[in-house]
Amino acid sequence: MDHRAVEQAERINACNSPVLQYAGGALSPEMEPPKLLWVKENLPESWAMAFRWMDLTDWLTYRATEDDTRSLCTTVCKWTYLGHAHMQQMNSKDSEAMDACGWDDVFWEEIGLGDLVEGHYTKIGKSMAFPGHPLGTGLTARAAKELGLMEGTPVGTSLIDAHAGGIGVIESVPSPNLNIKEDELEALCHRMVLVCGTSTCHMAISQKKKFIPGVWGPFWSAMVPELWLTEGGQSATGALLDHMVENHAAAPILANRAASQNVSLYELLNRNLKTMAHDLQAPFVASLSKDLHVLPDFHGNRLIHFLHVEDSPKILCMFKSMQTSLVAL
Repeated sequence: MDHRAVEQAERINACNSPVLQYAGGALSPEMEPPKLLWVKENLPESWAMAFRWMDLTDWLTYRATEDDTRSLCTTVCKWTYLGHAHMQQMNSKDSEAMDACGWDDVFWEEIGLGDLVEGHYTKIGKSMAFPGHPLGTGLTARAAKELGLMEGTPVGTSLIDAHAGGIGVIESVPSPNLNIKEDELEALCHRMVLVCGTSTCHMAISQKKKFIPGVWGPFWSAMVPELWLTEGGQSATGALLDHMVENHAAAPILANRAASQNVSLYELLNRNLKTMAHDLQAPFVASLSKDLHVLPDFHGNRLIHFLHVEDSPKILCMFKSMQTSLVAL
């Protein structure tokens, strides 16, 4: 993870700008304003030469369509863009690109990035749209040739990877008792999505904004258009899983056993899980960890305030075997 901008994030948070209340009260060094400030202070030549500053997802859609419209998902979640500034423009349900009106001039000037205000924020986004909004005329001839696709293939405004997963998951538990749209919307607002990969995101949406100290958001239209998103989670997941497995006391023994069987350590662990589930008559493999709670905050978490777990029988578990412990973990 890129945490070079810790000092810049601390200085930005010390300003106590009103925009921070829509980011859980403080910015992470993983967000764009601290990163941009770090570049300006440490790489002044690169800063002066930059034509645009983009999230990867927005860069990919720009590269594909030559349309510089930014997504409310990326800009609201990571750039302090106040998406709810567009709420008064929502008279039409048709998706359309909107002139940026959610940047806070005072914030950018106060943190030392006032030069980004020039040109109506041309370098970081002067046109915004809901996730999925069709961009330009679709794939350009150049992009279509490079991708092996047809010119004009539709391209939608981007979503951050976890948020794309969130949209796919949040409607995956239908209820037979819901018959009208209002009930369906209310049901969505009583679910939480957990998306795991390089990181882990816990995401929930609501019809009204909810300010929760230490939890990111509320973000308007960052995942589901015209709904508020709050999120927390773990900044790293896959790499931390590797770290926990590799540093477990039983790891060398199991690694040698895996090597002797010409399989990966994880394949061996998964085999052991199936065996344990069978022997314990568990209804499914994941139920083996129902009483195991892990808080591996080796490198911080996606909550602004750190969590403290008390030593209690409900949280800390002792295992009879180190190998069994690693498999369950």
